[in-house]
Amino acid sequence: MASPALITENAIDFRDALPEGGALIGLDLGTRTIGTAFADADWRFATAGKTLPKGKFSKDKAAIEALVAERSVKGLVIGLPLNMDGSAGPRAQASRAFARNIAALGLPVLLWDERWSTASAERDMIAQDISRAKRAEKIDSHAAAIILQGAIDRLAGGIL
Repeated sequence: MASPALITENAIDFRDALPEGGALIGLDLGTRTIGTAFADADWRFATAGKTLPKGKFSKDKAAIEALVAERSVKGLVIGLPLNMDGSAGPRAQASRAFARNIAALGLPVLLWDERWSTASAERDMIAQDISRAKRAEKIDSHAAAIILQGAIDRLAGGIL
């Protein structure tokens, strides 16, 4: 098993930990599911992936580890659900704890402000006329794509 890696909320530090770029996975940690999204090695586009059922951390980690291996992922971007005033509540603390645990994979982890990601994903899916049932099924993976797209826009664009 690899040693724990960098965990940061600073995009510069994360980008420096990935000097040659590399595929990224974005995670939206819900209470019952984990939404996934992927960005290619050039950090152009984030696309929604699978929505994983959330359970015991060991099973969650194994599922994420399989996706990391399958896609040759070099870094993780995890949504950080801050309160609207920027303070960290219990959900943000849970995301930080998840990041500390998943860092055992040995990949750099960027915690990215996810305020409004789920609302934005919902609005986009409604605009695409996706049924309520399908939205409920895929909302976390679409939110993960929005989180990851925001991060790669910042990383690739150099606006740090």
